[in-house]
Amino acid sequence: MTINAPPKLEEATFGGGCFWCIETVFNRVRGVAQAESGYSNGHTNAPTYEDVCTGETGHAEVVRVTYDPAQVSYGELLDVLFTVHDPTTLNRQGNDVGTQYRSGIYTHNAEQAEAAREHIAALQAQGAYGGAPIVTEILPVENYHPAEAYHQRYFEHNPAAGYCAFVVAPKVAKFKKAFAAIDTSAEA
Repeated sequence: MTINAPPKLEEATFGGGCFWCIETVFNRVRGVAQAESGYSNGHTNAPTYEDVCTGETGHAEVVRVTYDPAQVSYGELLDVLFTVHDPTTLNRQGNDVGTQYRSGIYTHNAEQAEAAREHIAALQAQGAYGGAPIVTEILPVENYHPAEAYHQRYFEHNPAAGYCAFVVAPKVAKFKKAFAAIDTSAEA
């Protein structure tokens, strides 16, 4: 009798504007056990959404992705991130403006930091985003705190809400088109 060991899961933390958008997408990636909306890399302990929205906490809205590297690579997660947000706008994604909406890769180890630097360098060398400079910060993850329960899987619970219909849904559609091979919602 063979007993299968549970997969060894890893974590990645990404900022790409409003966490509702990127959390929704990452929860559809094959190999992702969970994508959790949260706040990272600020100076306030246990911030609330209202605190973060002031721009005074230093936190970014992020998504912590728990994934099985045997099913999806860190590089593939980076591909998804750089497809579903604009890494060329400083402290902004569309109409969402403020430091909490900054583009960021908050690394859990040196390998992730190196992979992120290489990924961005390759995108810049390819002239991605019309050659505009990528402003994504790469820093070790610090002071992470999960967002309130009502933010988790927000799009799934509120698909008809205005922001979800006009901002999140197009990002989900873009993901589905670009990543059909790793989109678990295509299997349903």
